[in-house]
Amino acid sequence: MFEHRSQPLLPRRQFIRRALNYAIVSALLLLLSLYMGMLGYRYFAGVGWVDAFYNAAMILTGMGPALDLDAMAPGARDGVKVFAGLYALYSGVVFLAASGLVLTPLLHRFFHKLHFAFPPNNYSPKIALPKYVAASPSSSSMRSS
Repeated sequence: MFEHRSQPLLPRRQFIRRALNYAIVSALLLLLSLYMGMLGYRYFAGVGWVDAFYNAAMILTGMGPALDLDAMAPGARDGVKVFAGLYALYSGVVFLAASGLVLTPLLHRFFHKLHFAFPPNNYSPKIALPKYVAASPSSSSMRSS
């Protein structure tokens, strides 16, 4: 899927296309999650589409629920609370996954360029390390008393 470190960098146009594809997949994941949250609020809270969108978007972005539970019937509150809690947990994972999807091509290109800046065969540190840092620990010093 991605080029190996021994291969040249992807041309800028292809890199932008790759980054946009990852961003589109991330946006689709967020839209699907938003829709699932809207369906949940419609079912459990019995609110309209606009209120369901508002509440699902608030939880998905990490702002918290905006529904007034005091205005609801006492029997319906428990279902809404359980749904909101589970949706909030799910939303946290989706946010991390979507962020990872957007950052993956960018970080890959950054690290790929870093490999070109410091080729592994030709790189040697410019400073000499002290002997106690450079030496590997002996097996005798690792024994417990």
